[in-house]
Amino acid sequence: MEEKFSSLSDLGEFGLIEHLCRDFPLRQASSIKGIGDDAAILEFLSGRTVVSTDMLVEGVHFDLSYAPPQHLGYKAVAVNLSDIYAMNARPTQITVSIAVSNRFGIEYLDKIYEGIRHACEVFEVDLVGGDTTSSYSGLIISVTAIGTADEDQIVERSGAKENDLLVLSGDIGGAYMGLQVLEREKTVFQSNPDEQPDLSEYKYPIERQLKPEARKDIPELLEKLGVKPTAMIDVSDGLSSEALHISKSSNLGVRIYEEKIPIDPSVYKLCEEFKLSATTIALNGGEDYELLFTMPLEDHDKIKANPHLTVIGHMTEAAQGNMLVARDGAEVPLQAQGWNAMRDINKEV
Repeated sequence: MEEKFSSLSDLGEFGLIEHLCRDFPLRQASSIKGIGDDAAILEFLSGRTVVSTDMLVEGVHFDLSYAPPQHLGYKAVAVNLSDIYAMNARPTQITVSIAVSNRFGIEYLDKIYEGIRHACEVFEVDLVGGDTTSSYSGLIISVTAIGTADEDQIVERSGAKENDLLVLSGDIGGAYMGLQVLEREKTVFQSNPDEQPDLSEYKYPIERQLKPEARKDIPELLEKLGVKPTAMIDVSDGLSSEALHISKSSNLGVRIYEEKIPIDPSVYKLCEEFKLSATTIALNGGEDYELLFTMPLEDHDKIKANPHLTVIGHMTEAAQGNMLVARDGAEVPLQAQGWNAMRDINKEV
């Protein structure tokens, strides 16, 4: 039986916005006026304001055949807030704009906004605006995140110094391998719709793909430890790409040690199952949304043995280049082979 849903046109644009954005309380003192007027009103009495925008496009960034709408809403917020944390700032507000076709009903959008609402609660940010419009090419979600930081606490990509340690939060490679599992099971399901996949043993990598977490805890942890990063970036496009961004912006070289890259055991197991190199996946997979940062060598003892942080390399003079030091000691030039948002720009649609 075909599932019935409520038509979006029945509500109209303003009715839809009012419907979707109900029950979003304002938590931040800087949010003076949220949704309900021509523009939000924010008041920042001190420090610097940082702003970041990301867009998620159906068929490019997500596949609705296996991406639950609640997770999609949560992810759209989390990946934007990750950029704010990467500036060593604290997110305070977001705006959400959605372009949607008539194949979606109000009930489906409600589930997306359920995920957005949960993210607002977890990360303590206010939804203060956005837009809805029609789409002829699938679902598009665009989120703008706003945050604040004291001027002397903001961390850019360009501040790394020679001999600084290169440090990574958490572990990487899981999101890419989760995507491989989902794509494989989608193919199996399309061949045999009666066969229900058992994904229980792949819970960790699948969750890393469908519901990534922005590392809100890392700037807080570093402040508590008395460590201020000299440069920082989030790992959205792959470890190699992000390390190269820091080295280029800071006019330095970088050394990453293969044996130091943190990879979860379940990801190693999956790489063996798919006959893929775990190191290659960690370097180029992307979408892990961990934080990669540099810090002074003299602060090493402050983070030593911390389970959330791993020293994976160090910065060098630019003339030494950007290298991966393999387990056998061989040096391999780092290449940016991760996610490229414009890679398929000329593909026919």
